[in-house]
Amino acid sequence: MTVAAGIRLTQYAHGGGCACKIPASELEAVVAELTAGGPLGAGASGTVLVGLDDGDDAAVVLTEAGALVATTDFFTPVVDDPYDWGRIAAANALSDVYAMGGRPVVALNLLGWPRDVLPFELAREVLRGGLDVATAAGCHVAGGHSVDDPEPKYGMAVTGLADPDRLLRNDAGRPGLPLTLTKPLGIGVLNSRHKRTGEAFPQAVEAMTALNAGASRAALDAGAVCATDVTGFGLLGHLHKLARASGVTAEIEAAAVPYLDGAREALAAGYVSGGTRRNLDWVRPHADLDAIGEDEALLLADAQTSGGLLVAGELPGHPVIGRLLPARPGHTIVVR
Repeated sequence: MTVAAGIRLTQYAHGGGCACKIPASELEAVVAELTAGGPLGAGASGTVLVGLDDGDDAAVVLTEAGALVATTDFFTPVVDDPYDWGRIAAANALSDVYAMGGRPVVALNLLGWPRDVLPFELAREVLRGGLDVATAAGCHVAGGHSVDDPEPKYGMAVTGLADPDRLLRNDAGRPGLPLTLTKPLGIGVLNSRHKRTGEAFPQAVEAMTALNAGASRAALDAGAVCATDVTGFGLLGHLHKLARASGVTAEIEAAAVPYLDGAREALAAGYVSGGTRRNLDWVRPHADLDAIGEDEALLLADAQTSGGLLVAGELPGHPVIGRLLPARPGHTIVVR
């Protein structure tokens, strides 16, 4: 693309994509006492069905119009192409609504831009990418907010609707349910290699820009009530949160987990983000990883950007990678 010629967006940020999230251990400590203390009184609008308590993918408020799903997500460049970055960031933000069983209705752009460093033609391409993905999702884009920022950042605040009796929640898992993963892992190590070398990985871009709309519908059609999406905290991190919220232990069959082409080679070459290592450090005390080596554990903790859904239930056409078991003291995850 001529507008991006000679400019590598990933070089203008310290991290990239969901790998630049604040570590889960630090974030949970910050928000631990910030849940609502009680009813808000007669002036409150609706009832919170899903809030901050279990760190679910989005908030859900029951109103007279139905269940309102609200979320926001933004990050620094994960690829060098501005249009692709916009598409990826939008798909990632919309995913939180799909992960709750909802459908996105309206989105607002969130843009941070180093206006004296990068041309605004690139910002236009980022916004165009976000608009195209939102349009494909049937979601309106109706404005947003921008700031002058030392690092480029982009994402969306998204509002959607859901049936309050057919939500997908991370606290609704029950022993005996299979675990289905709807996108392969390996996005993080490929993105790290891209940032360091400039090599392009179309398979990673294709995965990151794919909407989770179909997977969400399939989960609801299958009668699932428990799901989450796999993003910056990796498969192990998001599964830990799901199992902890549901009061169960999750068993993963390592050999059943799918990976993108080139992921293992990128890992072997050392392209592992700091976010991935922090994910593994956070989950390790709660997981039985004795059956696998360190490399396999890093791949399972790989910080994904716009990853797939992890569903407690079986979805046609997607691999079952494990199951939920009765709670085992001291472990939320066991890897076989």
